This record gives sequence, C-alpha cells and structure tokens, in this order.
Amino acid sequence: MSPAEEVVLTDELGRRTGTAPKAEVHHAATPLHLAFSAYVFDAHGALLVTRRAAGKRTFPGVWTNTVCGHPGPGERLSVAVARRAADELGLPVDGLRLVLPQFRYRAQMGGVVENELCPVFVGRAGGTGHRDDPGARPDAGGDIRLAVDPSEVGGAEWVPWADFAGDVIHGRRAVSPWCALQVAQLVTLGPDPAQWPAADPALLPPACPPEPGWPLH
Repeated sequence: MSPAEEVVLTDELGRRTGTAPKAEVHHAATPLHLAFSAYVFDAHGALLVTRRAAGKRTFPGVWTNTVCGHPGPGERLSVAVARRAADELGLPVDGLRLVLPQFRYRAQMGGVVENELCPVFVGRAGGTGHRDDPGARPDAGGDIRLAVDPSEVGGAEWVPWADFAGDVIHGRRAVSPWCALQVAQLVTLGPDPAQWPAADPALLPPACPPEPGWPLH
C-alpha cells in the first residue's frame, strides 16, 4: 500500500466530504468512507474465496470474498475492482455486474473500526493471471492461475457457491463480518450467481463517479 493512497470520505447520505490517507483512515473512530467487495466465479460457478494475510490490521487470517478494497478519489468502481484483483491475485476480471449497490457495514476488531459504504459486485475470472510468477499455480478453477500478493492474501481456494453460501449462512464456516452480511443478501437474489440481476447504478452512493455504459453486464 502506497502512503500516498487515499480513500473517499462520505456523509450519511453517501455524498463526498473529502479524502483521507488510506494508511491512517482506520482507527477507533473510523469515518464513513467508500469501499467495494467483489465475488469472482469460474466458468463452473465456483467462487474464489481468499484468506486475509496474517499481517492485516483487522481480521487477519480470516476467510472472505474474492477481493475488497477502496476506490481512490475520482476512480470508477469498476476500475478499482479490476485494479485490486490484479494487484492482490494477478487475476483479470470479466463481466463485472453491480448487485448490491447500497451495502453498508460497520465492524470492529482490536479497537480498529471498519466503517464503509461498500457496493458489491459479481464477475467472472478472466483467464489466467498476468504476472510472470514462478509461485503461481493452477487452482481448482480449471486453468486459472493465481499470483497472490502475500502481504494482502494468505490463501485462496475455489468453492462451489451453494456450498460456500450454505456453510456461511448456517455458521459452518467463519468469514469476515462483511462477507457474512453480504452472503445473507446475495442468496436472496437466487441460487445461480450467473443469473443475479444487475442493480440500478443510480442506487450507488452519490460519491461514486459515473461509469460509461452502465449497467454493466
């Protein structure tokens, strides 16, 4: 993470109020700010789930959705998702769709608070990772190769969506607080993630820059 990287602060209506250094924004009184989460699937409907690196300030070592992050000031959400998936996993993402435009959560661990407006996206793994990394290996997602950044990701695995969602809903699998809340909402969209409807981008927080050609399909 670059010390110069910034996040977008918002008010309770999701309007931009300023920016803050990403390295400093999370503390005991974290201000509300923009983030995103993405769920990336392979061609057979398996979800790529990741384990947060052991060195993360909050929820280290906890399993979660494919990728999370923060858009920079003026950065489109679709660009931010692609950036983080490439940086953390060496993974291109295709077919990105907005599915939960108004998701918001607050969580706390060790006195550090997560306090985010966090729209949720679903997408498809786009072939092979782009890094020339001798540590990259084929995963259960067919020919998809990952090249994880160990400072961000402590592990990754492909899991059938029905299995993952059922285990999370029924408490058989521990995941991050935001992932648990998101899964509870995602299952209401239907059993097949490929058929989840794209949400109206007008429901996004006003601080999000517009995206040409939305809704994305």
